[in-house]
Amino acid sequence: MTLSQALSFAILGAMMLLFIWGRLRYDLVAMLALLASIIAGTVKPEEAFRGFSDDIVIIVGSALVVSATVARSGIIETALNWLSRALTSVRWQLTALVGTVTFLSALVKNIGALAMLMPAAFKMSKRSGVSPSLFLMPMAFGSLLGGLITLVGTSPNIIVSRVREEMTGEPFTMFDYAPVGLGLSVVGMLFLQVGYRLLPADRHATPSLDEAVGISDYNTEAEVPPEAKAAGWTVGQLLSSVDGGLVVTGVVRNDVRRTVTMPETVIESGDTLLLRGEADALERAVTAGGLRLARQEEEKGASKDKVGILETVITPASLLVARSAADVGLHQRHGVNIIAISRAGQRMTERLSATRLAAGDVLLLQGPAAILPERMQDLGLLPLAERSIRLGNVQKELLPLIILAAAMLLTALSLVPVAIAFFGAAVLMMATGAISPRDAYEAVEWPILVMLGALIPVSEALQTTGGTDLISNWLSAAATGLPAWGALALIMVAAMAVTPFLNNAATVLVMAPIAAIFATELGFRPDAFLMAVAVGAGCDFLTPIGHQCNTLVMGPGGYRFGDYARLGAPLSLLVVLVSVPLILTVWGV
Repeated sequence: MTLSQALSFAILGAMMLLFIWGRLRYDLVAMLALLASIIAGTVKPEEAFRGFSDDIVIIVGSALVVSATVARSGIIETALNWLSRALTSVRWQLTALVGTVTFLSALVKNIGALAMLMPAAFKMSKRSGVSPSLFLMPMAFGSLLGGLITLVGTSPNIIVSRVREEMTGEPFTMFDYAPVGLGLSVVGMLFLQVGYRLLPADRHATPSLDEAVGISDYNTEAEVPPEAKAAGWTVGQLLSSVDGGLVVTGVVRNDVRRTVTMPETVIESGDTLLLRGEADALERAVTAGGLRLARQEEEKGASKDKVGILETVITPASLLVARSAADVGLHQRHGVNIIAISRAGQRMTERLSATRLAAGDVLLLQGPAAILPERMQDLGLLPLAERSIRLGNVQKELLPLIILAAAMLLTALSLVPVAIAFFGAAVLMMATGAISPRDAYEAVEWPILVMLGALIPVSEALQTTGGTDLISNWLSAAATGLPAWGALALIMVAAMAVTPFLNNAATVLVMAPIAAIFATELGFRPDAFLMAVAVGAGCDFLTPIGHQCNTLVMGPGGYRFGDYARLGAPLSLLVVLVSVPLILTVWGV
């Protein structure tokens, strides 16, 4: 072993220990590893930051923006809500949720697909009277399996494709992963349909912010513009379009309020509807009916990304106490609007502008983002803990899906590279207003991109120093006498074992070159072994820390660390047993 190899292994080992220790953020660990590699001389200074210009960084960042835009469109959740009305048993509700998140994870980043469907899981669990924990972990596992179907489903696939291009000159294409990924997804879904019973029955979700601070339904007003779909509908049709959770408390027509609204009351153009419900139910009503929230008086020339919404609570010392928005001249004097009000334990009947406010009321305050914090202080309001409130910021539904479909078609036909297609899709979604630039930047997980950019030269240093050759020699010695399927299973299990301690992307950056050289030394083609690394790194079902999808559901599901292995261990074994013959059949050796 040479000095440069020893230094590369020492840096890699220290990096793994810091990942396991968990006290430092993974992006900081990656930057420390890069800095150590530069000091040790295993990475040349002129090549230190080359990783940040790699296509991987562009693809992952663009895919996160695309995922967030599709999630904001609400069309998937609306379709699932419609489907859930016909599903009464927990097993079939679980099947619908897992199947949907698995399918979506093939189109967008799996973490984005899971995040957009978690609200639907909470609604179904509430409707069925069961804990969300029965749905959330199977959904997380389904999203991991779905991410194996296409190139952009998960980061390991993108990295493995890059390694193959470096070795053979040909990257994996968009749907090269599909035969193995689809097979594993089908088998995994069948297992999860019955395997969810392995989860403890006493796990309960952590209280939501609504439950913690007692936020009741919001009251708001929505105008019916001439082009609205709801013009001509009955009140009953509007309520059915949002699957419950909404009440029409009144209709204002020609400045005259009708306090009694029957289901057969016809909605006319120019009406103002007085609505009460949860924020997401109100949002669905605005979207489904083509309504416009009243008092959204944006400044002329203000772009959408400069208008924000804050969820605030009125303090006893606030100048709004015992006064209405009209009394204070909220928009005229302060440049902000109240678009919804929530008051615990009391039904509100007045219009927003005439409602006399009280200490403890929760307001959705809208206005130019630059002045909202200052106005909040001036008015004596306090911000609530941050959570996602999209009421008043609903975006176009179909446009993101059309752009995504076009990007995937262009890559599938090999007309443009993946990085260009998804970068273009992200830019078009911002340019067309499907997502604002601010929300797009917030959707990007910058620590992941920093980690990728920093670790690419570190992993390349392991190759240039001959470290990967050394490890592959050790693996070759261990695999002596093993048949092809045994060597393939060895690589896959090794990737599965390393992933909980490293990030899954970091695992592939380290393991993929080793697997390719290992295959070559055994006289096999590298394709099957690279695919095994992608599957192994993408299927961490044993811990909540190996993949973001597992981490995302831990708190909301009330899971403990050991709960993951109860459902994940048999699923991991099933993945190995099914994927090894699938990979050998599709890719050969």
